Amino acid sequence: MNEMAHAQAINSLFAEEQQPKESAWKKIGRVVGKILLILLETVVLLAVVVYGAGYIAMKGPSPAAARRTVTSLRETSAIGFIANLYFADEQIAEMEKVKEAEEYAPTDTSLFTEQVLTKTDSEGPAADAWGLVDDDGDGIIIEPVHGHGFSGYMMVVLDPSRVIVGSSPRSYGARGFTVEQFVANFDAVAGTNAGGFLDPNGTGNGSTPDSTVVYEGQVYFSEFGCGGGIAAIDSDNILHVSKRMTKQELIDNDIQYAVCYGPVLISNGEAADPETLADSLNPRTAIGQRSDKAMLILVIDGRQASSIGASYQDEVEVMQRFGAVNAINLDGGSSSVMWYGDGYINKTASVIGIRPVPTSILVLKEGAGE
Repeated sequence: MNEMAHAQAINSLFAEEQQPKESAWKKIGRVVGKILLILLETVVLLAVVVYGAGYIAMKGPSPAAARRTVTSLRETSAIGFIANLYFADEQIAEMEKVKEAEEYAPTDTSLFTEQVLTKTDSEGPAADAWGLVDDDGDGIIIEPVHGHGFSGYMMVVLDPSRVIVGSSPRSYGARGFTVEQFVANFDAVAGTNAGGFLDPNGTGNGSTPDSTVVYEGQVYFSEFGCGGGIAAIDSDNILHVSKRMTKQELIDNDIQYAVCYGPVLISNGEAADPETLADSLNPRTAIGQRSDKAMLILVIDGRQASSIGASYQDEVEVMQRFGAVNAINLDGGSSSVMWYGDGYINKTASVIGIRPVPTSILVLKEGAGE
């Protein structure tokens, strides 16, 4: 190597040494940037895939499937907006449209007979007229129910005087309670959620009913109306169901407990016209009554792989199987839960845990309703 080349090599090495080295923080920043870019690309790809799958479900070849998907989504307070990503408001309104239900006749109390509770004899408890047996003698029968794509539980309470609406009017507007808390507060043995409540964007605290409530004979929020229907229990422990009841009608019928939601499923032994019932699938809660006054309390799971959910017509058919003379749908979705004994026996659809509510259907201990 000649002297000039040697000098150039030395200068080159010297120049390299003078170049500022990349700091450790810059290296970390470069790596983090690449990771974030990969994550962003993944999120965008997933969003495209999810939107595409939704597009197929919403815009696919089956208008009936699209209608069921849209109406199911629209019944939820938290994710109902998803339907608006695919359809205009006018299209959604058309999908949600059902035949207007006619006014229901007042509850015919002559359809109910005084109940003769099943007694246990030497051969064990006998089956009732519907083939159900109170094995443990506590006056409550729990029966699993199954249908196409759904599962849940029917609670049969033989003594209707044990069934009340649990609520705490002094807490309205301040806080709601979980069904477990209602059960504890009333020293009850079982319970479910009941009426609707104000729930903006699925973030409500369950403190304020959105419709009429009757608790211990006192009427609250009558100015809110009844929504799609009312479940009302009179002083003779008869369940009245109707699209609506005025404050005066509640008083005239000696209603002691009531909550609103709807729709009415069965009235005076007649099932609701299927054309008046939306075809959506969701978790459900309902209450009904047999001709012997035994109360029927139904909860169906939904939004799960093992139980997608039930339609209103599914509820009608389940209630009919158990002999309901009157029955009405209550608030459902992520609020649908059933507590019995020492825990919840169904699986809630809520991703944030058991939701607080302002009203519940409670089953008191034996003798408490006398």
